[in-house]
Amino acid sequence: MGVRAAAVTYRADVADIHRLSGDSQSLVKDVRALPGQDEVLVGGQTATFVDLKDNLTGRLPAAALIVFLTSMLVLLLMTGSLVLPLKAVVMNLLTLAATFGILVFVFQWGHGAGLFGAVAQNALDATQPVLLFAMVFGLSTDYGVFLLARIKEARDAGAGETESVAQGHGRTGRVVTAAAVLFCVALGALATSEIVFIKELGLGTALGVLLDATIVRALLVPSLMRLLGHWNWWAPAPLRWLYERFGLREGGAPPLAIEKS
Repeated sequence: MGVRAAAVTYRADVADIHRLSGDSQSLVKDVRALPGQDEVLVGGQTATFVDLKDNLTGRLPAAALIVFLTSMLVLLLMTGSLVLPLKAVVMNLLTLAATFGILVFVFQWGHGAGLFGAVAQNALDATQPVLLFAMVFGLSTDYGVFLLARIKEARDAGAGETESVAQGHGRTGRVVTAAAVLFCVALGALATSEIVFIKELGLGTALGVLLDATIVRALLVPSLMRLLGHWNWWAPAPLRWLYERFGLREGGAPPLAIEKS
């Protein structure tokens, strides 16, 4: 046992040169898996990082599922459609993918990192995916609700499929863009921090909101809704009943209540 302990100590000293490398993380897991009557404990930066990753990956699927189901339910109750909530989720994921891509390009690969007073980190902070997912996904959904609410309002007033999209976009485009710019200025200021983690969060959130309010909401969403036409508002019968019974409306009685009266 003494020889094995000495070998483990030697390997730990070598792995300490690259504390967050794959070899050092494997070493932590190997040490913890050593047989014995007593519990084997491992401390240090590598062990903390391994525990953080396990904690994040263990809870991330449940958190993502909760966000997905909640977003789908609320948008279904607002629009009466199954297609529009799915489209909103896909658009939000595209925004997140573009945001992570830019962060990897800047902070992991180091291209343009000097503009933000940083150098290549060879990786993003492990907590960034969770924080950016929550913030960017939530804000993107918020802006999407503004747009869909006005489009639905125009459609309910008798406008055609193309006209309702144009009217809804015209009523909300400037407001959403102005709100996004103000938000980018406020959170983008975090990119001036001396802490790389704060830089990544500030730049990632600002870019995500800006991309969503311009390219996604101004171009992709209206174009896709124009292509889908009346299929935008499709939902199976059970979900249509759910909307008619519990749908979220800005004013007036539900359609069924008006017919029965």
